[in-house]
Amino acid sequence: MAITDINAYAHLTPVDVETLGAELDTIRRDVEKSLGEKDARYIRRAIRAHRMLEVAGRAVLFMSRKRSAWLAGTALLSVAKIVENMELGHNISHGQWDWMNDPEIHSTTWEWDMTGTSTQWKRAHNYSHHTYTNVLGRDEDLGFGILRMTRDEQWRPIHLVQPLANLVLAAAFEWGIAWHDLSAELAHAGVPETQLLSEPNKAFARKAARQVAKDFVIYPLLTGPAWKQTLKANATANLVRNLWAYAVIFCGHFPDGAQKFTQEHFADETHAEWYLRQMLGSANFQAGPVMAFMSGNLCYQIEHHLFPDIPSNRYPEIAVRVRGLCDKYDLPYTTGSLGKQYLLAFRTIHKLALPDRFLRRTADDAPETSSEHKFAALSRVTLPTADQWAQHHWPGIDPETGHRRGLSSALAEAKVALKEKARHEKQVLRETKQILRDKARAEKQALRRKALRERAIRRARRRQQRARQ
Repeated sequence: MAITDINAYAHLTPVDVETLGAELDTIRRDVEKSLGEKDARYIRRAIRAHRMLEVAGRAVLFMSRKRSAWLAGTALLSVAKIVENMELGHNISHGQWDWMNDPEIHSTTWEWDMTGTSTQWKRAHNYSHHTYTNVLGRDEDLGFGILRMTRDEQWRPIHLVQPLANLVLAAAFEWGIAWHDLSAELAHAGVPETQLLSEPNKAFARKAARQVAKDFVIYPLLTGPAWKQTLKANATANLVRNLWAYAVIFCGHFPDGAQKFTQEHFADETHAEWYLRQMLGSANFQAGPVMAFMSGNLCYQIEHHLFPDIPSNRYPEIAVRVRGLCDKYDLPYTTGSLGKQYLLAFRTIHKLALPDRFLRRTADDAPETSSEHKFAALSRVTLPTADQWAQHHWPGIDPETGHRRGLSSALAEAKVALKEKARHEKQVLRETKQILRDKARAEKQALRRKALRERAIRRARRRQQRARQ
């Protein structure tokens, strides 16, 4: 099942967690104090770059009846849409640049180039997802309502088509997010989905109509004879943007190591425990400067979840300090290549499409779902008392090195224990098979000897009968 006692799972005392929270608060204050003109130039340059890319792409598409022009225009437009979606729309709507007090670059005024409205997305994402990150039954982004991403969700026959649903979601990601956000808005407002003329439905319809008209009517008509090629280019650019956004989001939320939590944990959660939940419930992927920019710096998903309203261009420097804290408290810093992180999420999608009876691991020690019960078999996992913590005399500190032995160490030990268990089970299985083979061989030999004896007896009887005759 999901994590109920985050302190026990993280192998931290309440004092540890509060100290960790204070250090993260210090990081926030340091970054906020240093925000200035350099950061403002960054976002303004990003906006200019996006606009130049879009204008260039639209201009080239006037000549899109030539294949080379179509490819160039489509590529430029795809990159423009990605930049607008990831680095601009997502991050500006998070309020990362509200400190500038620029009405153009403000979370209350920016409307992104996506089907759904920014307002509905902000309620579903900024509030629901970032407040209740990976809390079962509260975080509506956990599988987006159509994918089973944890064994804590009961399997239903509809999940058998989950691999197909995943492909549809990836290709139509902006529409999937829009419907998801609209449903959340309707639920929050207490409006039945069947009430088609409700304000949330009308707002969604207006925005969707504008997007469809812009990409599939107005811009194609503006290019005159090349309208068919422009329409295809717009559709392709939207598809590329959808696939990229989908990949970035899934790599940050669903690889192994992005943990899930119960509502029981959330009920009494402190601010410091909220920080810890973000660290344990998110995942990064490795990226250079270009990929980081194209992902809206969401390759630093851990840092984004810790500080969602801090400008994204600061995440690389924040990541250094966050990783240092993970080392200090022996917490895992979940990261990997983009391909690896997506393949882990992809495996989970396909694996959890099956009923639990076909799965080998339990809900406490599965790669995609684990809990504090994962360590029950490890005798050394004991939390210290406050006195032990003050004196640094407890099993969580290595007496020889003085280094903390926390969650990362426990996970490593659990991994070794699981390997040993698997090795032992294989050995037992081999020995059992050998015993069964030996038993079968012995029984076969016994039957053969019995058959030989019976044959010998029959022959002897026949000889005796012939002798009497």
